Amino acid sequence: MKNKVFIIAELSANHGHSIDVVKKSIELAKESGADAIKIQTYTPDTITLNCDNEYFQINNGTIWDGTTLYKLYQEAYTPWEWHKELFNYAKEIGIEIFSTPFDKTAVDLLEELETPIYKIASFEINDISLIEYVASKRKPMIISTGVGKEEEIREAVETCRKMGNEDITLLQCTSQYPAKLEDANLIMIKDLAERFNVKAGLSDHTMGSLVATTAVAMGAEVIEKHFIIDRSLGGPDSSFSMTPIEFREMVENIRNVEKMIGKVSYEITESKKKSFKFKRSLFVSKNIKKGEILTEENIKSVRPADGISPKYYNHVLGKKVRKDLKFGTPLLFEDIEEE
Repeated sequence: MKNKVFIIAELSANHGHSIDVVKKSIELAKESGADAIKIQTYTPDTITLNCDNEYFQINNGTIWDGTTLYKLYQEAYTPWEWHKELFNYAKEIGIEIFSTPFDKTAVDLLEELETPIYKIASFEINDISLIEYVASKRKPMIISTGVGKEEEIREAVETCRKMGNEDITLLQCTSQYPAKLEDANLIMIKDLAERFNVKAGLSDHTMGSLVATTAVAMGAEVIEKHFIIDRSLGGPDSSFSMTPIEFREMVENIRNVEKMIGKVSYEITESKKKSFKFKRSLFVSKNIKKGEILTEENIKSVRPADGISPKYYNHVLGKKVRKDLKFGTPLLFEDIEEE
């Protein structure tokens, strides 16, 4: 991240299931002034379970209500076989490209492609095993804090440092899609930097550029904004993504700045609580009989957040279960025999 303010065009799911659309997006992001284009590296099976019971239904007031996590990520994911061509193309035209991995196999792929940076999504901020593995690669780390409680943010930062990785940037992020101006809380940018002794910036889901440009005036060193070549392309993230023309626009409304400044607060608001559903937890990934041992083959850290926190993954491995456990159900402490 060479520039003082590092501007990232987040492609996310805005690819229209076409590699040519992605390549055109990379080209237009560069023309629009982005320093980097960011993609996401996961498959439906590395981020959730192919299960449609009540745990995996999306019905908590989001723009994706009415589908399941698995179906959403089937539509949204960027095929892994595209990655090498996309990385090569970005290098050819002179724009940095990196990605958000969601499991260790994604990290391994990105290491092969020599990614210069790693991003941790806010819903994975409690997946300490993943953060540890990513941080061990000693690349710059960008971590969104949208649904992170203060202690989870601290644990993520300390995990990076434990692995010898001090190049950490925390992004203030409002996990609403789209987000409201009055929830931007931009004063958190400075507090994140000072409280955790890191660089800080903004991952912005508001409409327009006012919040992002104001954040720079408030000390943001990194700005991330969803990018799409044309909203008519459709897709899960199209409605709150910026077009190339919008990406360039820096139209100011000073009266709105007061609304955006906000206050220093780690309060978990109702809007954040709704998003907790998408955080990681431990789920049963294969039917388990009473008395069987928990292994890497029968439990998995996935979205949603109804089971034990992934931070206890190593603690529960090797322990026996008290009863039969069914595929697709959350793993709970009451299901486990403690010695």
